[in-house]
Amino acid sequence: MPNLNKKVLVGMSGGVDSTVTAILLQKEGYDVEGVYMKLHHKEGYHEENFAKAKRVGDYLGIKVHFHDLSEAFNEEVYEYFVESYKEGLTPNPCVMCNRTIKFGKMIDFADSLGIEKVATGHYVQCDGEYFYMADDPTKDQSYFLCEVKKEVLPRLLFPLATWVKEDVKAYAAKIGVLKDFATQKESSEICFVENTYDEVLAKHMNIDIPGETVDTEGNVVGTHKGYMHYTIGKRRGFFVNGAHDPHFVLAIKPKENQIVVGTREKLEENEFEVKQLNLFEELTDFTCHVKVRYRTHAVPCSVKIKDGRAKVVLDEPVFGLAKGQIAAFYDGDRLLGGGVIC
Repeated sequence: MPNLNKKVLVGMSGGVDSTVTAILLQKEGYDVEGVYMKLHHKEGYHEENFAKAKRVGDYLGIKVHFHDLSEAFNEEVYEYFVESYKEGLTPNPCVMCNRTIKFGKMIDFADSLGIEKVATGHYVQCDGEYFYMADDPTKDQSYFLCEVKKEVLPRLLFPLATWVKEDVKAYAAKIGVLKDFATQKESSEICFVENTYDEVLAKHMNIDIPGETVDTEGNVVGTHKGYMHYTIGKRRGFFVNGAHDPHFVLAIKPKENQIVVGTREKLEENEFEVKQLNLFEELTDFTCHVKVRYRTHAVPCSVKIKDGRAKVVLDEPVFGLAKGQIAAFYDGDRLLGGGVIC
């Protein structure tokens, strides 16, 4: 029988990770309730996935709530995504969603139900004070949690912290009524993007306004199809007169509808600043490792914090540093926090 003093609200998406999360927690003796969060208005998406979450609920004999958070998601995540591209920035909507929705509004919903613990299918470890990298390095999601508010960490459970993705699928496949969960296609990294970012942005503005391609001295050297088609480090999709070496986007100037381009060595950066800092302990001057994108290795650096901003000096250069992206600080596998590259 479940221990009624161990109640937990599980975020259930209809996917294999959240499904196995709910099963594992019930096996541990938790009194589980599920919540399916509607975050956007993709046609047919929620009907299909809520039905899957309900199937899991029926199998486990638990209640699965349907919680419409689409208005909050639109304001906190979707509009942030669109406005960032307008400003020539490279946003990370998943990081903001984790802060404001999954470990913000979901926590509020748990409070309304009188439930203390909250769980998701994220691949990450948490001891109540810090996040740590998951055992499966190919699925580790700690980077995306660097902006989560410190005060909620004691309430979080992540049963997949030590699991490998293939083992999660194999576990689900052994459960007859749920075996199809193990073979279904994984969701995209950004839930509201079906194909490309361009398709999303084009719903709100004309992104196909040709402009000038300039070099680092401001000389016009070619043309491009509209600045919102580009992010820092992009190599294709623009024209440079007489270029023999590959050119990359170095900067975006939205007011002028220009992109600045140059050769790869000009993408190299040795220091940068971070705003909107979110740290899990009091820090001023320290050394650590920093990841400036999800799919990059962590680079050793020194960090000085002053007036709410961090100056980061790298021990080795990085390429393609993008304003608006997220910098996450690590001490070994322990996440110290992070912020927005500016």
